[in-house]
Amino acid sequence: SLYSLELRLEHRTYLTDHIRTQRKLKSKLRDRCQKIHEGISQQGTTALLNEIYTELYITEGGSGEVNNEHEVRQIEAASRRRVTQEIPIKCSDIFRPLPGQDKAIRTVLTKGVAGIGKTVSVQKFILDWSEGNVNQDVLLIFPLPFRELNLLKEKKFSLVELLHRFFPEICELKPKHYTNNKILFIFDGLDECRLPLDFQNNERLWDVTESTSVDVLLTNLIKGNLLPSALLWITSRPAAANQIPPECVDQVTEVRGFSEPQKDEYFRKRISDQGLANRIITHMKSSKSLHIMCHIPVFCWIAATVLERMLGEAESGEIPKTLTQMFTHFLIFQLRHKDQKYGQSMKGQKRTHPHYMRKHVLALGKLAFQQLEKGNLIFYEEDLRNSGIGVREISVYSGMCTQIFRQEFELQLGKVFSFVHLSVQEFLATVYVFISLISTNTNVLQQQHPEMVKTPMSVFLNSAVDKALQSQNGHLDLFLRFLLGLSLESNQTLLRDLLTQTGNSSHSKEDTVKYIKEKISDSPSTEKSINLFHCLNELNDHSLVQEVQTYLSRGSNSGLHGARLSPAQWSALVFVLLNSEEELDEFDLRKYDPSEECLLRLLPVVKASRKAILSGCGLTEESCKSLTSVLQTENSLRELEMNNNDLQNSGVEQLCAGLKSSHCKLEILRLSGCLVTEEGCSSLASALRSNPSHLKELDLTYNHPGESGVKLLSARLEDPHSRLDTLRVEHAGEMRIKPGLRKYVCDLTLDPNTAHRLLSLSEGNRKVTCVWEQQQQSYSDHPERFDYWEQVLCRESLTGCCYWEAEWNGGWADISVTYKGIRRKGGSYDCVFGRNLKSWSLSCSDNSYTVWHNNKGTAISAPSSSNRVGVYLDWPAGTLSFYSVSSHTHTLTHLHTLHSTFTEPLYAGFWVWDSDSSVCVCEPE
Repeated sequence: SLYSLELRLEHRTYLTDHIRTQRKLKSKLRDRCQKIHEGISQQGTTALLNEIYTELYITEGGSGEVNNEHEVRQIEAASRRRVTQEIPIKCSDIFRPLPGQDKAIRTVLTKGVAGIGKTVSVQKFILDWSEGNVNQDVLLIFPLPFRELNLLKEKKFSLVELLHRFFPEICELKPKHYTNNKILFIFDGLDECRLPLDFQNNERLWDVTESTSVDVLLTNLIKGNLLPSALLWITSRPAAANQIPPECVDQVTEVRGFSEPQKDEYFRKRISDQGLANRIITHMKSSKSLHIMCHIPVFCWIAATVLERMLGEAESGEIPKTLTQMFTHFLIFQLRHKDQKYGQSMKGQKRTHPHYMRKHVLALGKLAFQQLEKGNLIFYEEDLRNSGIGVREISVYSGMCTQIFRQEFELQLGKVFSFVHLSVQEFLATVYVFISLISTNTNVLQQQHPEMVKTPMSVFLNSAVDKALQSQNGHLDLFLRFLLGLSLESNQTLLRDLLTQTGNSSHSKEDTVKYIKEKISDSPSTEKSINLFHCLNELNDHSLVQEVQTYLSRGSNSGLHGARLSPAQWSALVFVLLNSEEELDEFDLRKYDPSEECLLRLLPVVKASRKAILSGCGLTEESCKSLTSVLQTENSLRELEMNNNDLQNSGVEQLCAGLKSSHCKLEILRLSGCLVTEEGCSSLASALRSNPSHLKELDLTYNHPGESGVKLLSARLEDPHSRLDTLRVEHAGEMRIKPGLRKYVCDLTLDPNTAHRLLSLSEGNRKVTCVWEQQQQSYSDHPERFDYWEQVLCRESLTGCCYWEAEWNGGWADISVTYKGIRRKGGSYDCVFGRNLKSWSLSCSDNSYTVWHNNKGTAISAPSSSNRVGVYLDWPAGTLSFYSVSSHTHTLTHLHTLHSTFTEPLYAGFWVWDSDSSVCVCEPE
């Protein structure tokens, strides 16, 4: 019919218009995105993005809540996380559900620190789409960076008018076309937004043709009132991510920058001389602070810029090993190798004259410092004027320092300026503050009235330390590192062209070092302490770290046992462990000091570990309270083992507060032998109902949950929304509600069929005595009997967790465990407890003890004259521990722990070879 023909023609026209519009938009975006200006302004040279692009590491990012740590600290924390504990996401798959997700994803919020690669990820996504490679189900992509939207703050548009202003290529589209097709809006740089984003009070809007403020348009788009079928991708620095209500975000991801292999890949792509690239990689890995910063792509570019010249062109000077040295060389190179176009002034004065360079660096430094105080990374002409940079000078500044300070030239609505990275802004701010002090005696850190009096350098630096410590979000942490680094004469020598006067710059480094150590001893927050250690590194002082490394070098058996560390040394230990080359996949508190004090001191290390082993460390409710904060932290622990601690129900309730948190990602929780009853099980069941999506395994063996407690937790196994698939409650009962190791007591009896004929059994086969030759026992022949060595085994096989006590009398006795397959016949040492691979033994004589295994003995000192020994076997964990039991107070003193992998049940045994010596299995008191 005529009507259907008209419909077909209209549909064909509709498709043709769409295809034509899409082609125009793709062409425009492809031209804009195919080139990358790596760290420099558009006036400099460019490279093709596809030729140098290195895939960034993007992961599921938890929530969009605020993170108040300095971004360098966040980078340092991210560098310790193993790749295996994250879910990697390819840039092109940003809107695809993760494994196990069944929800549709409309809005993605991508977090990442400054310079980590968020904008480059956006650019790569758009380029791949515009070239027809991926996401071709999306008809149109509209990138709308916040730095441009800011310029429209006072204007009113409809959504259609706003898009036409940015993308005139789509003017042919009708309003209805926006609702009937898959469209993607990309809002890059939420942290740069200067709009109010008033989600609560802005009016609701559904019509794409209705005019209103840009702020109202954005909030309604994000809330889904406008174009609910459209996709949204928002990028932000972590500190600004909470501007978007959580209910408006379907998926939070995080750009982590370069992984370890990607760092190397970048330098090899960036530098054509592969020999030089390898030298640069080796040097960067030799400095922990530099290597960590290489997670940031822009810093890799800065490092390559400096080291390519220093290592490749044989430039004189010490190769940079600290951040201050690296950024000082970077600034010097940019000033020396700036664009020749700006090399001569109208009056003929060389622009390279020190006074001229100093004037411009100070002006940029003042801008950097003032905007750093406000937390701004991008600036507009008004900001430059407020810092004393006139409009006519703007092109000179962005032209002179193209690789430091840049103007965005591709923006359509106005001029926007920025430094190439936050760290460059922080460094220039430091240079400005430092030069102001030594040249004019002006302390610009005094916000109200900068003092123009002669301030000793040490006093000034101490005040800077105090100011940085007072900052809630750590925004002056890196600034302080740079400032202390510049106080060294060696770094001042590099800046001699800028430092026309150095009389006030000399000071005693030792005074500043002493002051920083005092501040560390005051036990500030972990983040502050760690930054202060980096400050000591900038001052080339490593004494505190070396002291702690001396303790650690004693070996794993001694660890920190008995060491009385000062608060500063505890902080140094945290710094050493967090900055160790070894990945913190597993933290075992027993390697250091199995105590509550040690746990509380090393809590930041626990926080950074994937698995924490805190078993048998005497922990209490106080430890659980502290661990709650760890569990509530984004990207926290996945596995927590707290077996054999008397936590009781009150401690478990504290842990449950952390388990209920939406940020808690704990998958395995082991609370074996923690004095948990029905009350604690009820708390755990409630926590699992509140947050059912993560915990997979719960171990409550050797507790007393009772029938009701087991029933409550078993219901979580049946819950289709719960991930819990393993619940262990065996070996339970009222006998387990005993403090310490006594909850694991097992009943042992000696086996007459194994006893040597010179061993006499008594007291219901619980005591063995070595008798004289003429008192030899008339035992019958038996294949399990020891026929040469005076040894005997117990009847009961031992697995799981077992504890028993034995009291010995006489000259000598061995208290042992062994596999049943130990040899019984003949005089070979293969038959002797502890002298082979099948057995482990403690030899007791007077006040001396020797631990034996595989015929290797380790002598240990006796803490008392007690003749009673406690033995604790944790068969699954592969540990066998011996304790001295006080004859008066019955308290346990740890003697030694043996570690092994047990492959079959064990049996307790005794070797009593001195006549009239005896061993008795005792009831623990």
